[in-house]
Amino acid sequence: MGLLYPMETGGSREAAGVARMVRLSVSVLALALFLFATPSWSADQGQPGNEIKLGSAQPYSGPASPTGALGFGAQAYFAAVGAGILNAKGGINGRKIKYITYDSAYSPPRMFEVTRRLVEQDHVLAVVGSGGTPTNAVVWKYMNEHKTPQIFIWSGAARWGDPKGHPWTMGWVPTYQAEARIYAAYALQAVKQPKIAILYQNDDYGKEYLVGFKDGLGPAGQKLIVSEQSYETTDASIDSQIVNLKNSGANVLLAATVPKYEVQAIRKAYELGWHPVHFVAAISNGVASVLKPAGLEASKGLITATFVKDPSDPKYRNDKGMREYLEVIKKYNPRGNPYDVLEVFGYSTAQTMEQVLRQCGDDISKENIMRQAANLHNVKLPLLLPGIRINTSPTDFYPIKQLRLARFDGQRWVLFGKLYDTTKMHR
Repeated sequence: MGLLYPMETGGSREAAGVARMVRLSVSVLALALFLFATPSWSADQGQPGNEIKLGSAQPYSGPASPTGALGFGAQAYFAAVGAGILNAKGGINGRKIKYITYDSAYSPPRMFEVTRRLVEQDHVLAVVGSGGTPTNAVVWKYMNEHKTPQIFIWSGAARWGDPKGHPWTMGWVPTYQAEARIYAAYALQAVKQPKIAILYQNDDYGKEYLVGFKDGLGPAGQKLIVSEQSYETTDASIDSQIVNLKNSGANVLLAATVPKYEVQAIRKAYELGWHPVHFVAAISNGVASVLKPAGLEASKGLITATFVKDPSDPKYRNDKGMREYLEVIKKYNPRGNPYDVLEVFGYSTAQTMEQVLRQCGDDISKENIMRQAANLHNVKLPLLLPGIRINTSPTDFYPIKQLRLARFDGQRWVLFGKLYDTTKMHR
């Protein structure tokens, strides 16, 4: 409401006195309202009572909208924890989880706006698992200045592993550079006389793959690159880029794309009769979200790197962790697709956060959140592939550091080769 002050225009001494009294009364009232409206906890002390507020910003709309499924998976998991579906009492250490998630639209300005809202208005304890490289980059400095955890980011940019320079930020997935290095090594080893083409998104996300792939090729291998094509997230189509790449004579394709453009890349290459050894970025390898829309026949032979179980793979039908996941997603995210691997990613990120909160015990402060996030040892999640564990330390902010290669057989991803350790594969 608005408060009106009496105007002093040279009236009587009594009127002026009344005006001063009114101003004093208004000031006292404003102070009282401020005190009552201000939370009774400080940002450094965490959150009192029986509630923990967590936040995230996901691209529920915009050019990367399929990856909004990350938020759906996390939301479903936290809802199940709160309802006691996954534990006897519900909540974590006697506290309920309030998960607040907003649409970033894969837009850096929008990301900054909604992240500020989470920190300054919603007073979240941590921002967990937000998706997108360029979007997380725009709030990187802000989150560290405000000493609020920006953790388990759903982006493989190597920069998130900087405990000295940015101690409030931590990634989750293997880095894009490490993933791309694995593709480069395989191309040099397995493809006879490779001629390499690269398609990449012209932003921080695509350039991370570009750096890692070229590093993996080495100076001699880089001479095998015959064509590079980029695209903008505002482009309606990348058909012309695929035509140019095909006309280069390449027999290897690295596609550093988000799901929307990976669908187009797969489909257009198939229509052109071009069948290179095609590497698909991990974020874009969902059978339900990418390969089926592109066409299963068109997707046959694609190669990717992964670290989680695929919910669309029949071999996991009797897996205990997968059965639990499907039950949770179907109950708490009826609008989502339980067979979308992106929901597995979000669900597993939430499980990692649960582990951190349980380690926190009664000290639910922002400082302890980061302390425990940097103290994860051999954490085994039910939907990670066998042999893959989560490990962090005060000097290691890369939680997941193992990957397996997989080839699509027309119905499912088939794992092959060794388990790669990416510890030394990022700058």
